[in-house]
Amino acid sequence: MNRISSTLCGLILFSAALLPAVAAQSNQTSPAQPVPAIDGGLGPCSLELTVSNADGKPAAAASVKVHIAYRFGGFHKLDLEAGANADGKVKFTGLPSQVRRPPLEFHASKDQLVGTAAFDPATECQAKRDITLGKRNPSEQ
Repeated sequence: MNRISSTLCGLILFSAALLPAVAAQSNQTSPAQPVPAIDGGLGPCSLELTVSNADGKPAAAASVKVHIAYRFGGFHKLDLEAGANADGKVKFTGLPSQVRRPPLEFHASKDQLVGTAAFDPATECQAKRDITLGKRNPSEQ
């Protein structure tokens, strides 16, 4: 009986020592995910977007597209597309400082929800924008 009570007492002390470590691990939030970035390779400008649903929650895996016409006459064109991370963030780098018919329009979509953000690199080369997704306008279908 003495041997059982000492083993039980040791087990309780061991469990008590581990309890704060387990509680600390469960209270930690998940680390921030790296922001996916796509490089257009056309210039020094960049835009970081945060895509969220109408309720303000991040729109994880939302797709963001942009069509860029640049240089003289806009004869050079580039289409870029990237997916947002779990925090709803995505970054476009290497954007030209001069585009044909500014502003650039970044179109985000997820499921049946859509949203748009405008960006003119000639007036603001480094920028951040938010896109809130909403229901598609029936006239756009």
